Amino acid sequence: MSVKTVEEVSAEVPAEDFQALEEKVYRTIELYKAAKEARATAERDVKRLREQLEEREEENETMRRELIQMRKDRENIRGRVEKMLGQMDSLAHEQAS
Repeated sequence: MSVKTVEEVSAEVPAEDFQALEEKVYRTIELYKAAKEARATAERDVKRLREQLEEREEENETMRRELIQMRKDRENIRGRVEKMLGQMDSLAHEQAS
């Protein structure tokens, strides 16, 4: 921009209007900085939450496997107890006879 052009713009734009425009530009810059910071914070939060979700999913899978194993163990023990009770009934019937 030449000096003549700057002088023409200065003559056309009153100082108050230029000052108001300058303030708007600075506010826009501040808003941009705040939005950029908010985005960075949100991205950190998303990363942390994804990590926590992954940990919970792993814990859930581990607990699911443990539950399945416990149910199998319970069924196994139930079968063994029923077998012992059956043998005890047989003994009781033999002694009663």
